[in-house]
Amino acid sequence: MKVNLQLKHAQHLALTPQLQQSIRLLQLSTLDLDQELEKILMQNPMLEREEAGAETAPSAPARAPEETAPPSAEAGAEWNATETWAPEEQSAAWREDDDESDTFQQPSTPITLVDHLSAQLRLMPLNERDHQLMSLLIAHLDESGYLQASLEEIQSVAPESLAAETDELHVALRLLQSLDPAGVGARDLSECLSLQLAVLPESTPGRAVALALVKEHLPLLAAHDFSRLKRLLGTDDATLRQAQKLITGLDPKPGAAFVQSETRYVMPDVIARKVRGKWTASLNREAMPKLRINALYANLMKGGRDGGGPLSSQLQEARWLIKNIQQRFDTILRVSKAIIERQQNFLEHGEVAMRPLVLREIADELGLHESTISRVTSQKYMLTPRGLFELKYFFSSHVGTEAGGAASSTAIRALIRQLIGAEDRKNPLSDSRISDILAEQGITVARRTVAKYREALQIHPASQRKVL
Repeated sequence: MKVNLQLKHAQHLALTPQLQQSIRLLQLSTLDLDQELEKILMQNPMLEREEAGAETAPSAPARAPEETAPPSAEAGAEWNATETWAPEEQSAAWREDDDESDTFQQPSTPITLVDHLSAQLRLMPLNERDHQLMSLLIAHLDESGYLQASLEEIQSVAPESLAAETDELHVALRLLQSLDPAGVGARDLSECLSLQLAVLPESTPGRAVALALVKEHLPLLAAHDFSRLKRLLGTDDATLRQAQKLITGLDPKPGAAFVQSETRYVMPDVIARKVRGKWTASLNREAMPKLRINALYANLMKGGRDGGGPLSSQLQEARWLIKNIQQRFDTILRVSKAIIERQQNFLEHGEVAMRPLVLREIADELGLHESTISRVTSQKYMLTPRGLFELKYFFSSHVGTEAGGAASSTAIRALIRQLIGAEDRKNPLSDSRISDILAEQGITVARRTVAKYREALQIHPASQRKVL
């Protein structure tokens, strides 16, 4: 066996911890960034938030207000113990009323559908067994208020002590379906709508036809096949229109009102403003974290009392973080300004004036990689007079025009929405007709592309948009 020693030259890309952190911070949303900073602040005593109204040490240099992120510590430059990174602050006053300072208000607990139904059940003059049977059914309701399991399935899982019979469960179900909200306890959409119509006065115009529709002809109603419905029900346009209006006013998910949805707040990273007749972008200072080096620990370092211990590395990590956060906001601002430069017409005239834009166009101008632009535009938001938009919204593919130019897919979707919004609802525009109208305007869009854009806008096809 012969052993040989060989040398090979190879190249590979190694990301430094500082660069890895920079990339990670860049792709975080403002909310996620704040949560990430909380973790870091717990781990690194050299870093702290600069609270609003806090006074910095006298040795801290004064900083002039700037539109972009404040300067960071340059490598090798003399460092001051009170070095901070914080946007310009506005003076604010807060006062607590002494009369209310010791008052504690407990937030109200949301009422669930089960709570709502159980409260009504307790007021019903029923014996203990009937209460237990109805409670069993209530426990099997889904979030929308439907009873998805069959009575036989519920009977099979009922406690042996209850020994529920199917006939008893049928009676309990009828009692459950009499509770508020109307439609609760239904086993399908037809029954849910029927229960809601049943509580309306019999004299309600269109009620009888509406009941027949939801019990027997829901598929035809969904397909807007009004001609066939009139023949089957032996009714006229006016009565069918009344019945349709009643049905559209019903709630297909009566239990959904009790579902507590989590609200996610979005804070804009950038604000678009018109300055001297031209649109530009500036950072939202409310979204920018205010960080600084802890002066107490920094003075220990200056006094040489750390002896090259853990505080030294934590100080370096703190300075890296401050610099990387500044770089993050600098990059967001640069990309936002480049986007606004190209989408001036959108800000002036809306979606129909959106121009085609791809990541590479911004990347080439700013000398950045496309992946960096992708990270910057994901979960970062721009506040404009036209609304709040994710930066990715301003990028769209292009569609050719007869003049040899290109139209943005966003603009085409806006045109489709406008055309459908202005159509005759009794004779709605088909996808083919929309394609022809766009062609007349010099925009070549195939019928299947129109269908794709229409579906993206969550607009029904022509057959389902038709009205009487």
